[in-house]
This record gives sequence, C-alpha cells and structure tokens, in this order.
Amino acid sequence: MKNASLILNVVLTIAVAILYYLHFKDQQPAGASVSAKPAEAKGRAIVYVNVDSLLTKYDFFKDTQKVLESKRFQLENELATKGRNLQNKVAFFQQRAPTMTQEQGRATEASLQKEQQDILAYRERAAQNLAAEEQTKNKQLYDQIYDYLKKVNAQNKYEFVLGYTKGGGILFADPAADQTKAILDGLNKEYQPKETKKK
Repeated sequence: MKNASLILNVVLTIAVAILYYLHFKDQQPAGASVSAKPAEAKGRAIVYVNVDSLLTKYDFFKDTQKVLESKRFQLENELATKGRNLQNKVAFFQQRAPTMTQEQGRATEASLQKEQQDILAYRERAAQNLAAEEQTKNKQLYDQIYDYLKKVNAQNKYEFVLGYTKGGGILFADPAADQTKAILDGLNKEYQPKETKKK
C-alpha cells in the first residue's frame, strides 16, 4: 500500500513538472524581452556628497569655524577676567565689612550684586550674538553649496544630490555615485578668489 502511494506521488510530481515546463516554455522569450526593457531604460541620475568630508575640507567652513572659535575663546577669557575681578571685589568687601557702617555695607553689597547681574546679562547677550553669527554663517555655507550645485547641475542634469553622513538617513551609498571630491574641489576653487579679493 505504501509503495503504491509512493509511486503515485512520483508520477504526479513528474506530471506537474512536465506541465509546468510546457506551460512556461512558450512564454519565456516574451519574458526575456520584458526583463531587457528595464536594463535599457535610463535610471534617475542620483549622486551623493559626503557631508562630513565636505564640512571638514571646505575652506569656507574651516575659516568660519576658526573665526567663531576665536570669538568663543575671547568671550570666555573676557568673562573669566570679569568674574575674577568681581571675586576680588567681594573678597575685599568681606575684609572691610566689619569696619564699614551698615549703610556703606548695603551700598557696596548692592553695587556688587548689580555688577554680577551686569556680567550675567553681558554673557547672555554675547552668547546670543555669537549664536546669531553662527546661524548666519551656516546659512551662507548652505547657500554657497546650493548655488554651486545648481550651477554645476546645469551640465550634469542630476535629479537628486543627496547629503550622506554615516549613521544618517541613507543606509547605503554606492561609492560610484560619490561626487564629494569633485564638488569640494569646485567649491574651494570658487572660494579662493573671494578670499584673495578680501585681502
């Protein structure tokens, strides 16, 4: 009984394989031409730029970062100096407090509190100004990159130029589509004449 069932299964499997072959044998050339069409169709021109490399090697960005770092450093030094001066005044006040009248003590204390508030207000204003300047520089950076890509794309006709960063939204990028070096070279070439005119 088992042998009859096994023989029947083998015969049915062979019959299904023959029917499958006969059914798809005639349609194979049509399927081959359909699969050839996408190979002939031109895909969208998509390239990418490595944003990390662009930022670390673009001269405008490097120069901007140097200027902003210098301003941050100057601000920190200025605030540290003002803070030390205030601490010295407070220490001097504490030494002289026992010899002062109550009215003189209150006046000096109010003066020191006002100076402390002025330093805090100055730090806040300076930090806001520095943040606004950084935002302006970032906008200039974006505009320069966008304008350059727009100009270059008149010849290349890319549909998309993506910004790639490791760990960003693009999980994989084919190195053949990497245009970072070409775009970076072009941006630096355009930036250099602007810098020499300033000097």
